[in-house]
Amino acid sequence: MACGPVPSSRGLGRTLSGVISRRGPFAPGDQAQLTDPKGRRHLAVLQPGKVFHTHRGSIVLDELIGSPEGSVVRSSAGTPYVALRPLLADFTLSMTRGAAVVYPKDAAQILAMADIWPGARVLEAGAGSGALSCWLLRAVGPDGLLVSYERRADFAEIAAANVARFFGGAPPQWRLRVGEFGPGGAEPGDDQPGGPGPGDGRPGGPGEDDEPFDRVVLDMLAPWECVGSAARALLPGGVLACYVATVTQLSATVEAIRGHGSFDEPAAWESLTRGWHADGLAVRPEHRMVGHTGFLVTARRLAEGVIAPPRRRRPAKGAHDSQAAR
Repeated sequence: MACGPVPSSRGLGRTLSGVISRRGPFAPGDQAQLTDPKGRRHLAVLQPGKVFHTHRGSIVLDELIGSPEGSVVRSSAGTPYVALRPLLADFTLSMTRGAAVVYPKDAAQILAMADIWPGARVLEAGAGSGALSCWLLRAVGPDGLLVSYERRADFAEIAAANVARFFGGAPPQWRLRVGEFGPGGAEPGDDQPGGPGPGDGRPGGPGEDDEPFDRVVLDMLAPWECVGSAARALLPGGVLACYVATVTQLSATVEAIRGHGSFDEPAAWESLTRGWHADGLAVRPEHRMVGHTGFLVTARRLAEGVIAPPRRRRPAKGAHDSQAAR
């Protein structure tokens, strides 16, 4: 199936006229994160003449335009709010959602353990709401390339809007394709009849993602079905990173990578983060923590024609069906 845009996705990624500033005084069009004394956060887009309403009164946004970052503004009820530009971690947790977002702790693990560097060519399957796309785009930088596949046009529109909102427009190093990646769907280099062409204001001109990729990131329901497609897209030594939610998905993904034969031994893990309360001598763990959000699986692509050597580790008794039947 070709992955050209469908009618409802027309205009995905069209560059916006405004450019969001990252330093200096607040300017019109900037986003401001407003935090009250209880730590509650609100995200406002600074527009001249506009008023932002909270349950603690209204805030005149003109008072922030031209002010330095880190200023304090008071609502009509006298509540003080600290105004800062949102970090990407803050933005992804507050963005408009279609699909569930990749949490910052997992996005950080993907960037680190998949070793994504400025200038890398990355393929992402499962753009969802665009949270991980934002992290990947900033990591590859203007000299890299990110090609994102999303099977649902409505999710693709949300992802495009979120990415444009954070970056102030569609990053030129991004190609967003509506369609499947993997068996029966599109893969890098596929012809795309009716798809976007160069210069039409939409991402994904044909021929721009034909070369092999340095990294492939799969954030989808059944990544084990796309292991072969990922192997064909990756350069030798490239990294495949998969993000899954459940233990059964984890098992199926690891066994598919291991059974394919084109990858070195996969690694699987999850990360848990716990904040700490520190107030004078009262130092203790927070009562709440960010526990399980997903599992990560990574594996390195072997050279073409090379067969992965067998594992020397003895499997646990009953780990495989053939052993359990004995």
